[in-house]
This record gives sequence, structure tokens and C-alpha cells, in this order.
Amino acid sequence: MDARAQASAEPIIRLEGVQKWFGKFQVLADIDLTVAAGERIVVCGPSGSGKSTLIRCLNGLESVQQGRIVVDGIDLTAHKRNVEKVRAEVGMVFQQFNLFPHLTILQNCTLAPMRTRGIGKEEAQATAMKYLERVRIPEQAAKYPSQLSGGQQQRVAIARALCMNPKIMLFDEPTSALDPEMVKEVLDTMIGLADEGMTMLCVTHEMGFARSVADRVIFMADGRIIEQAPPQQFFTQPRNEKTKQFLGQILSSHQQPNLAAT
Repeated sequence: MDARAQASAEPIIRLEGVQKWFGKFQVLADIDLTVAAGERIVVCGPSGSGKSTLIRCLNGLESVQQGRIVVDGIDLTAHKRNVEKVRAEVGMVFQQFNLFPHLTILQNCTLAPMRTRGIGKEEAQATAMKYLERVRIPEQAAKYPSQLSGGQQQRVAIARALCMNPKIMLFDEPTSALDPEMVKEVLDTMIGLADEGMTMLCVTHEMGFARSVADRVIFMADGRIIEQAPPQQFFTQPRNEKTKQFLGQILSSHQQPNLAAT
């Protein structure tokens, strides 16, 4: 794609020797990773492998004890004040939608731009409607989260993140809390973002999405990056025994939805 072809030689994300512990348990060990602007990365691995912790470290939701994380030229590990700078450029979508239940969909989308970027109400609402249109639910703007389906709420969460005009989008198992029939609508929204050249890191078990969208698939186990490769190589010629075992288990147990981009 053009966005990736024109990407700067300097990675938009760089992790060097990152290590993290929860108490005595080491959840991330010797993580080295670079991500180019416009690159789409899928991170997969068994439960407890450190994949969600890894992307939570990229916007300062988790801190690291050792190593260096640089996001869009900002050293996240150099100073606490840099965390807010990075979060302004990085959108995140969680398993649970984390919408404010007492605010309408439109208010959920305008709150952060107005409070953190100082954008006026009219401009914030226009931007919010643009992205609600983008995720195909503009008609839900006046409703409250409880009035929407899970798939619709997750699309609102994506729109809300986009309202901050982020350079990078992080997704932490965005479809894992959804009923199967709602998974495709969220994945189709993410495919649309990928097609527009958004830099994306997505933790997911949706291997159909990884095959269709990822430039690179990263497999984690025991807090380490065990293997990484383009999808075709990752799925057909995995090198590590743990990767082979994981793929054997997940491909046999998951029925993949039709991922035709809309």
C-alpha cells in the first residue's frame, strides 16, 4: 500500500530490551520490536503469554522496569510526562467497550477531544459524526450504550478512539467479548482502517483477520516474542514448536467468519 511504501525509515514504534514483572512473575522478557508507520501487526499467543501487557505498555497503561519504548519519537520510558504526549497520538480499543453509560454515544465520542485537545463542541460533534458514519452507526448518536448491541458498542469504541485523530491504533482482543454474529461487523470496521493505512497493533485470536490484514504476525509465549513472520509464512511454515502447537489448537477450534472487506 502507498502509506507503507512511503513510510519513513525511522520506526513509529521501537521497543528495546523491554522487561516487566508483576511481583516476582516476569510477564515480558527481552522484548525487541520495531513497527513501521502504516504497518499492521497481529499479536497472538496462548493466555498469559504477555501479549495484552505488551500493547498496554505502548500507551503507558503499564510501566516497564527495564528497557526503552519510543512511540512516534517520544521516549515513553524517559519521563512520566511523556505518557500523556504518547496517549494523545495512540488510540486504544479494549475487550470490554469501556463506554461511559451515563453519556450518549455522541457525548462519549466528543468528551476526550474537548477536554484534552481543547476542541470546541461544534467541531468535536462534527468529527464524532464523521467517525460514527465511518463505522456505520451515525443513527445511534443520541442513544446510550445500553441501548446498543455489543458489536455496535465496540464500533462506538473504535469511533471514539478515532476522534482523537491518532497515528496508531491498539486493539486488545476487540472481539473476544462479542457474540459470534457480531464479530464480523467489528472486524470489517478494522479492515477498513487497515486499508486506509492506519498503523495498527492488534491482539487477537481471529486468525482469519490475521491472514487477511496483517503485514506481520507476532507469536508470543512465556513473555517473549517467539516467532514473527508475514502471514503466509507464519501459517504455512511456522518454525517454532510452540507456534505449531498453538496454530494446531486454535485453527481447529475457531470457525472463522467471512472477512470480505466492505
